[in-house]
Amino acid sequence: MKTVLITGGAGFIGSNFVHHLYDKYPDYRLIVLDALTYAGSVHNLPEGGFDSNRFEFWHGNVLNADIVDSLVSRSDMVVHFAAESHVTRSIFDNRQFVETDVLGTQVVANSVLRYRDRIQLFIHISTSEVYGSALSPVMDESHPLNPMSPYAAAKCGADRLVYSYWQTYRIPTVIVRPFNNYGPRQHLEKVIPRFITSCLLGEPLTVHGDGSARRDFLFVQDHCEALDRLLHGDIDKYCGEVINLGSGVDMSVLEIAHAIRELIPHCQSEIQTVGERPGQVFRHTADSSKAAALLDWTPATSFADGLAKTVAWYRDNPDWWENQRWMRHIPIITASGKREMH
Repeated sequence: MKTVLITGGAGFIGSNFVHHLYDKYPDYRLIVLDALTYAGSVHNLPEGGFDSNRFEFWHGNVLNADIVDSLVSRSDMVVHFAAESHVTRSIFDNRQFVETDVLGTQVVANSVLRYRDRIQLFIHISTSEVYGSALSPVMDESHPLNPMSPYAAAKCGADRLVYSYWQTYRIPTVIVRPFNNYGPRQHLEKVIPRFITSCLLGEPLTVHGDGSARRDFLFVQDHCEALDRLLHGDIDKYCGEVINLGSGVDMSVLEIAHAIRELIPHCQSEIQTVGERPGQVFRHTADSSKAAALLDWTPATSFADGLAKTVAWYRDNPDWWENQRWMRHIPIITASGKREMH
């Protein structure tokens, strides 16, 4: 029986991964640590999990070294999702991003170092935001790092901190840089669920600038499958590596807004624009050939299919997202001093 610690396991990607492991590996013990900030909820966790002897939930913060140490000491593998993860919110309130993303990662990495004789693999979930805007048609792992928001800078610091622990201490780690994820249980502050729920509610879809910023979107279940392969592959092949996870296809925010309107019958929502978001990244497109070579992984879900599944989930689960409606827009002060809702 393997014991896997998932930090941030009540959030969007983390909870989808918890469901993936819980359903696929009935002989595994799962430990979830989550601070249950605004973006995390115990309702995201597997039904029946709290009554199972193979599932533990701990309400705590990765900044608490005592809690982290006690959980890492009982684990075989650690998957570290815990982070503040919204670009716009990092403009509004950046302190918490540095504390959780950088210092929290330091706490987890120190515990992995302390118990490295036991820990088989430490997966650190970074982000494609560390790259900034694409300087080439696709972005591989050697693309320069140029974070353009407080969130991206905090994640870049954590990314490089984990890498330094590999170089200095040889902890058994791999760094994953996923491109934009979407799917069930994503907070309404993110663009795809925000657009979907706006359509369902008959409200305008707000787009930054002219909507030409382009992103590579990855369906969350494909991300979970890649992480599964990391846990169960030949760790010696990718220990110390950085691995991109993306589709290699980019879409503009405006194209996504139109695609969602077409999927929701009788959607009358208009598309409205607001000022360009400060620190905007204008294009992200993944080169995931390294993941294909090391993990035999490529995304199985097209954007059209993934978007249809995501729209259906939000349509069928209004009770899950209703209390987040007020959080879909965030006040920020632009570089010119203007207050805008983004």
